[in-house]
Amino acid sequence: MDSARHSPGRGRLALVNAASIAVVIGAAIIVPQFANGTAAAAVIQPGQTAPVVGAQSGRCVEAPGSATGNGAQTQLGDCTGAANQTWTYTPSRQLTVHGNKCLDASGQGTGNGTAVIVWDCHGGTNQQWNANANGTVTGVQSGLCLDANGAGTAAGTKLILWSCNGGANQRWDSPVTPPSTPPSTPPSNPPSGAGPCDIYASGGTPCVAAHSTVRALSGSYGGNLYQVRRSSDNSTRNIGLRAAGGTVDASTQDSFCAGTTCVITVVYDQSGRGNDLWYQGSTVVPGSPQSRPAVATSESLAIGGAKAYSLYINPSNSYWRDGHLTGVPTGSAPEGMYMVTSGTHVNGGCCFDYGNSETTRSADAAGAMDAINFSTQCWFGGCSGRGPWVQADLEWGLYPGGSQSWNPNQRAFTSKFVTAMLKNNGTSRFALKGADAQNGGLTTLWDGGLPPGYSPMKKQGAIILGSGGDCCKPNGGANLSAGTFYEGAMVAGYPSEATENAIQANIIAAGYR
Repeated sequence: MDSARHSPGRGRLALVNAASIAVVIGAAIIVPQFANGTAAAAVIQPGQTAPVVGAQSGRCVEAPGSATGNGAQTQLGDCTGAANQTWTYTPSRQLTVHGNKCLDASGQGTGNGTAVIVWDCHGGTNQQWNANANGTVTGVQSGLCLDANGAGTAAGTKLILWSCNGGANQRWDSPVTPPSTPPSTPPSNPPSGAGPCDIYASGGTPCVAAHSTVRALSGSYGGNLYQVRRSSDNSTRNIGLRAAGGTVDASTQDSFCAGTTCVITVVYDQSGRGNDLWYQGSTVVPGSPQSRPAVATSESLAIGGAKAYSLYINPSNSYWRDGHLTGVPTGSAPEGMYMVTSGTHVNGGCCFDYGNSETTRSADAAGAMDAINFSTQCWFGGCSGRGPWVQADLEWGLYPGGSQSWNPNQRAFTSKFVTAMLKNNGTSRFALKGADAQNGGLTTLWDGGLPPGYSPMKKQGAIILGSGGDCCKPNGGANLSAGTFYEGAMVAGYPSEATENAIQANIIAAGYR
């Protein structure tokens, strides 16, 4: 490679007035303004979501096209404001795009010419970047600059690492807007007859997985909810809805299972991403000899005045899906989730969870999980009362708040139907909420920092329901927990308070009885 083509260009604009200088005080970048009050361009700031624009080319850094797979080399493109050109600079110094992809030095390379690609976020130093006051972006691992190859300015010019040389092709600007807080109201109104996934989408945090045995979770969903298998002849039947966007047609199950025993083999994903939850021990998800599906008729209820059945988890029952290639957030990407469960069918066995888990089905690391736990488990001791509590299973511990100490804001939820919520920005903050699913508002149990050792998160993108993350694979033991699941969803992004309040209102309106 000819290093001469990486030298500073003769046409480089040298501004020496105050508007071009960013003053660094500690770790904060103080951005000056022009005389008319408009903020001067500056390198992207911690917490900011914005395009990253080449100072020389005026073009935006992008993940090519609509590709969201691993390994695509980043490039310059005409600025359009599209999602593939929208980057977030996280407090852990990652530059993320598409919610769960990170700017990455390919192969952990540290030499000149290393391709700069997008890859699942995993917290490695080859995915950490310093945004410097002089406009450069340098790799934490390599110390090299993000560089438009060959000082190119055309759309399609690839980005690489190169020794920092002061060239304009190594300087990057982002429109200066302060990091925003979640909106007080969803940015758009959900459609009439909306379900939880419509509400999440209207708030900018779309569902990546949605499961229920009792109702549709979007107004347009008209597919099946789950499948049952009867013991008399091992035949199966899909259980659908009375109408699109409505409640389950439980009569199909009643007639099919009359005079015999039925189990629930799979709970179908309503998000359109194929994240169906099969029982651990099935041919789809092989499991330990002790693992088996939940009995389909253990509990009946009414939803919106119609008969329904729950997914009634007892020890040895659990459901799983590897969703890391089908939209489930990984690494330190933000996510949120909720479920409707019951405060009357619980125990202290490990671990009645719903959420993000290990693809390995092993307890790999702190932060490898990000799942709601609802149980009477007091993992670290010192709990007040008997529960059940809404906690976060982050792997290597169930957290009632931001540390191993008992969170005094925790409270038990003993009602028949309970709403449980968890959201986690992946780097610095998570929140836990709970409520009676029949009336009243959400109670915030924790909204603050992640526990020590859990930043950044290291999510793997599997989905677990009914057990902990290191359970139930072949020769892996059995689930010990008990709990009830009626509905739940996982979303990409960090839901706003208004969105979560709207979810709770929707659950109440659904009419659990």
